[in-house]
Amino acid sequence: MTTRTAAAATPAARFAAVSAILLATHEVADHAVQTDRQACAKGRPGREGQAACAGHVASYAAVQAAALWAANRSLGLGLRPGRAAAALAVSALTHYAIDRNAGHWHETGPGAPLLVRAAHATGKASWLTRDPQAPYRYDQALHKGALAAASFIAAL
Repeated sequence: MTTRTAAAATPAARFAAVSAILLATHEVADHAVQTDRQACAKGRPGREGQAACAGHVASYAAVQAAALWAANRSLGLGLRPGRAAAALAVSALTHYAIDRNAGHWHETGPGAPLLVRAAHATGKASWLTRDPQAPYRYDQALHKGALAAASFIAAL
């Protein structure tokens, strides 16, 4: 009987695998795992909003970490623990920063959250205030961009 060893995954293969894993778990954790209370409160000011958003991000990160660990172990991706942890931290921290803007994308003026002001300053104000689907789509675009960056970090 011969023993077969798996070849180490290339950075490109790791990037593809991690991207698929983080994107799939994003959908599950952001839509199926997040509670209604978290979804409604995560953009509120003060401790209530911070706690709701932190709770959502904690479960979000746990889902991503479990899936990434399982895929790394079962698929032999060869992810370095430090890089995987850094990728998960980027995913979680950016998710929190983006989700704290929930319910505010239509706001204008200096009192709006930083990401909202940045979106408006880059020409998104009309779209975000006119199209009822725009805030969700913009939120998801930011999340998916952050997931691409996290995947890149994990893959190297």
